[in-house]
Amino acid sequence: MRRRALSSFVARRAADVVGGERALRIDAGGQEVLDRGSCQISADDGGVTLRFGVALPGKGRRIDARAARGLLCREVPRIAERALRYAALDAAAVARFVETVEDSDALRSALPGLGLVAFVADGAVLPRGSGVDDRPASGEGVVPFSSPEGLRVTVELPNAGPVTGMGLREGVSLIVGGGFHGKSTLLRALETGIWDHVPGDGRERVVSRPETVKLRAEDGRRVERVDVHAFVGHLPDGSDTTDFSTGNASGSTSQAASLCEAVEAGARVLLIDEDTAATNLMIRDARMQSLVAKEREPLTPLVDSVRSLHRDHGVSTVLVMGGSGDYLEVADRVLMMDAYRTSDVTERAREVAAVPTGRHAEAESFPAVVHRRPQPASLEPESGGRRRVRSRGEDALTFGEHEVDLRSVEQIADARQVAGIGLALELMVRSGHVDGDRTLAEALDLLDAELAAGGAEALLAVRDEDFAVPRRFETAAALNRLRGLRVTRAGTRSAPGTGTASGDGTGTGSGRGASTGSTE
Repeated sequence: MRRRALSSFVARRAADVVGGERALRIDAGGQEVLDRGSCQISADDGGVTLRFGVALPGKGRRIDARAARGLLCREVPRIAERALRYAALDAAAVARFVETVEDSDALRSALPGLGLVAFVADGAVLPRGSGVDDRPASGEGVVPFSSPEGLRVTVELPNAGPVTGMGLREGVSLIVGGGFHGKSTLLRALETGIWDHVPGDGRERVVSRPETVKLRAEDGRRVERVDVHAFVGHLPDGSDTTDFSTGNASGSTSQAASLCEAVEAGARVLLIDEDTAATNLMIRDARMQSLVAKEREPLTPLVDSVRSLHRDHGVSTVLVMGGSGDYLEVADRVLMMDAYRTSDVTERAREVAAVPTGRHAEAESFPAVVHRRPQPASLEPESGGRRRVRSRGEDALTFGEHEVDLRSVEQIADARQVAGIGLALELMVRSGHVDGDRTLAEALDLLDAELAAGGAEALLAVRDEDFAVPRRFETAAALNRLRGLRVTRAGTRSAPGTGTASGDGTGTGSGRGASTGSTE
């Protein structure tokens, strides 16, 4: 972890040395401190490897040798001299950077033992500069975070010592409040709390469990043989939603599939913002229940199974909710955001929820997870030869013959992580982790073990390019959206990542969802 932090510092220093020299490109990253292919420090001898791109100057179709000599023989040694030698660095800045990341990592590692899913330090600055500027907001209107008294905890960190802040406990948590008062800003901070941040970011001590996944509705996404019957029952065309496929999911079916896929991949915390969620998958109130009989409504809302997700599967949920009071009945705690100030209003929420609305629950439990086995043949290029793997910003990945739309996978930190996802998928195929017999979760476990042992070097063995190492969840999200993917079924488990698959269930299934049109 300290080598990752130091590598990030060195890459950023090298980018500063390059300055405005457009012919040199160094992938230094943004506010997150990620394991990047651009700079690595050896665990064996402390040797530093810096990778960067050079646009060789030319005249027409010829390289300008004199200008190239200046770049390679003057600029490159200058970078090495000023960025790769400890004597040339600000020792205090190096220590601050590495210790900040070490504290963040220690804080995140402490969460399970404390029964927490997230921690937000007192004094943290959560608002960002703008929608396109991820640096901290500044000015008189910025309100530093202050934890509610009942949720305040103290954690001892290796460098900063005791740090106080809000400990968000496992279970079902609601974030409520009026519009523009900071609900989504807090959720966004939890969403990015899976990553460490640079000193001065404001979120250095805002951390979430590593198994945290943000969900949203995603019209038009592909779904391949996912058991969504917990949310989608009897479809009008008779399709079997325990083995559901579609090439063009609606908002509700896409969100249902994404939730089931996340749990299958091992998610332990789910984040949902009502602004980007499918309303009819979130809630069906008493009046709508009276007007539309259950036998005419295929959808079962999340409000009726969210408690079972935690009780039976150990999966906690944090929801931003401003429009539906029915979630007050199932919440373990309720936080109120008022002008970016947080208060614990759980007791008041329980008083409100005690007043009957006439609504009745439409489900009692969330069913066991059905695991799937990806088939390696479906990941091979149709034309034979070398598989194309190319990223396009943060939005899309080319893998073989297919384009993967990643716009709704919101925890991708930057464009270089998309490249990392492509290399991780390639590594899973090359290494035989996807062999047709292993479940997706088992293949991801092998990928995690390989990346834990080799880090960025494991992906550099696939191809030498700029990338950042991804999490298993974003890699799984890309695989699930790959339109060429084919899977077989692998029985059920009572909780993600534990036990042994039971039953075979490798048949092709029957009554699969429509492959064209919007399925709702």
